[in-house]
Order: sequence, then structure tokens, then C-alpha cells
Amino acid sequence: MVHRYRRRPESRAVRGVPRGLVGVTEREREGLAPVGRGLSNGEIAERLHIGAATAKAHVARLPSKLDARDRVQLVILAYETEPVP
Repeated sequence: MVHRYRRRPESRAVRGVPRGLVGVTEREREGLAPVGRGLSNGEIAERLHIGAATAKAHVARLPSKLDARDRVQLVILAYETEPVP
């Protein structure tokens, strides 16, 4: 439902990286999609086969790298950068 309201970036990608995610590591990008689906850090860790502390660290770095205030803004960004389902 949220995908109907998302903004469309002017450019889809820069060297294969969605616009808005430049500077974010591949592993951090992998963690952004589950954040967008409302998964906890523990659930993200299970899904990515990493430790809970590692998942927490990846998610904790995302707001500063993506200029987001909180996890809610990360969810919005995940919807804006993921393909429409």
C-alpha cells in the first residue's frame, strides 16, 4: 500500500546502486529491505545469517549514512529504493 505514495527518483541507479543509497555498503543495503518490512534486528540477523550484534551495527549506521532521523524514515527510504512489488 505504501508503494503508491513513494516518490520516484529521477535517476534509478548510479553504477548499479539505487539513487539515495550511494555510500551504503552492500551488506547495509541488504539490511535495509528487512527494516522496510518491519523486521527486528534479531530477525534481520537470522535472515542474513549474521550475528545479532552485526545486524544491529548495520542498521545503526544507516540513519547517519542516509540522513534519516529514525527507523521510520529508513522504512520510507526502503520503499522508495526497492522495486514496486
